[in-house]
Amino acid sequence: MLTIGQLAAYAGVTVRAVRHYHQIGLLPEPERDASGYRRYGAPAVVALIKIRTLADAGVPLGRIADMLAAGPADFAEAIAGIDSRLRDEIDRLERSRRQVAQLVAGDSLVLPQPIVAYLDRLREIGASERVLAGERDGWILVAARWPDQVLDWIPSKFAQLEDPRLVRLYRVLSALMETAETDDALLREAAGLLVELAEDAEAAGGLDAAAEERDDTSYALLDDLADAADKRAERLRELMRERGWDGWTRMRRLPKPAR
Repeated sequence: MLTIGQLAAYAGVTVRAVRHYHQIGLLPEPERDASGYRRYGAPAVVALIKIRTLADAGVPLGRIADMLAAGPADFAEAIAGIDSRLRDEIDRLERSRRQVAQLVAGDSLVLPQPIVAYLDRLREIGASERVLAGERDGWILVAARWPDQVLDWIPSKFAQLEDPRLVRLYRVLSALMETAETDDALLREAAGLLVELAEDAEAAGGLDAAAEERDDTSYALLDDLADAADKRAERLRELMRERGWDGWTRMRRLPKPAR
């Protein structure tokens, strides 16, 4: 006859587990002998090994008692159901692993390759990693909202980088974000460049074309990314408003004040 410690060791579980099985009624608890100890015989060992095997296989403790009492057909059916559930869980975990691998692998598995190439081009012209992080997050939102159109916009984005003012804008914004100080001269230069580019786009009809497919929520989310990227964004917007413009993703001319 075995003590509880010997029983646990024989079945490959802890004493604490045996006591828990007693508490939930899964393993009968023997009476104490004359010396005050509980002694376990062979049936308890067999029962405990079955409980441990089912628990290790992923069977919920609440179902083990019914399975141990079931006939062969019911037991096989229950095992088949557990196997199906485990296969579903394995599939879910594999999907999760692939998603994690995508994040670890970098932009190329999070965004389409043409967008990755555009981000690489921004890096080449001198955009800082903080600016690139903001651009990347913006493109993730854009690709999610307009998956069938986003790649059609990339050639024009590359073409815009031929404008030295836009290149300068990225470099100025990068310089601003790489320092904790508020450099008002750089902020004014950035505001001036943004307004110049917006006025040129307006003259060419580009602003109206960009607004053809209106989605105020998506544009608001994109603008929120810019506002959240740096605490000096509000000062930059203030300087732009002084020049009659507002907005980031969809810049708009402010109405002239009434006289």
